[in-house]
Amino acid sequence: MKKTILVFLAALLLLPAGNAAAADAPPETAAKAMIVLHGASGRVLAEKNADEPMLIASTTKLMTALVAAEDDLARETEIQPAWTTVEGSSMYLRAGERYTLYELLQGLLLASGNDAALAIAETVSGSETAFVERMNARAEELGLTHTHFVNPHGLDAEGHGSTARDLAMLMSAVMDCVPLREILGTRSCSIHNKYYVNHNKLLGKCPGVNGGKTGYTMAAGRCLVTSCQRDGLELICVTLSDPTDWEDHASLYDWAYESFGAFSVGEEIDLPAVPLISAARAEAQVSLAETPVLCLDKDSRVTVRVHLPPFVFAPIRQGASAGTAEILSDGRRIWETPLVWAENAGVDIPTG
Repeated sequence: MKKTILVFLAALLLLPAGNAAAADAPPETAAKAMIVLHGASGRVLAEKNADEPMLIASTTKLMTALVAAEDDLARETEIQPAWTTVEGSSMYLRAGERYTLYELLQGLLLASGNDAALAIAETVSGSETAFVERMNARAEELGLTHTHFVNPHGLDAEGHGSTARDLAMLMSAVMDCVPLREILGTRSCSIHNKYYVNHNKLLGKCPGVNGGKTGYTMAAGRCLVTSCQRDGLELICVTLSDPTDWEDHASLYDWAYESFGAFSVGEEIDLPAVPLISAARAEAQVSLAETPVLCLDKDSRVTVRVHLPPFVFAPIRQGASAGTAEILSDGRRIWETPLVWAENAGVDIPTG
């Protein structure tokens, strides 16, 4: 990325800029649906049938985990017989054993335990039905407009499904949750003398992959949601009904990191001071209201425009509006935030 900084009304600084070049097309995949997303900014780098509702198998458990993480993870529960009889993948719970919610989440996300999903649902909400209602409410809060859950484990059911785009947005929220991020990045663990290995084969094999969730039923096919971080840029990849999902995720990440890079707003924008009149100090400092990391084409021309007054009269109050900053990529505005005064000047601050 080549950067140009324009500070209007306060100063002018130009840095060398290069010619823009569009990123190469993403590699072909066998997936029926696919997306590569920069979750922090919402930028989609590649997609294919990303809004087509589909069966999602055990990737459902990402929402199960997100809802459960709102509870006390140290909370203990006694395993009930009904929870141990569910079909499919299991963490092999036994009736009468006691587990913390955190341990159940480990079994849910590493071993994809359907028994863990039921145990979590009834422990947290008292019934599977009540818990699923919370899952759907959380989906609505996250703006997952093509998602609906019928159960907490992902076994095929009428009306149960999501899209590649919605799952990528869900994974972004999951990775923002510290305990869930920790579990998803764990390759193996031992709980009650049982050894569990993370089903995510890309951990430790594909550079930067730091989390993910697998899913499979005969009807859904192979489903995979992963997260990857390289050079300060975290991306999410989702493939649905993809017989070559491991290879496809690895190739999509390699393509994405060759084509795109991180632009850390807080580090890249050097804000000028504004001359301050009628105050003890000569200048007033400003700060960004937001400091996100953006995902930009590596060969793009980046223009940063900072709009500030040529001077300001005291008093000014910390946090009050001072101006705006915007970022343009190849002439197209992609981000804007208010600038605020970084400190008080000429303001009487009550004490005591």
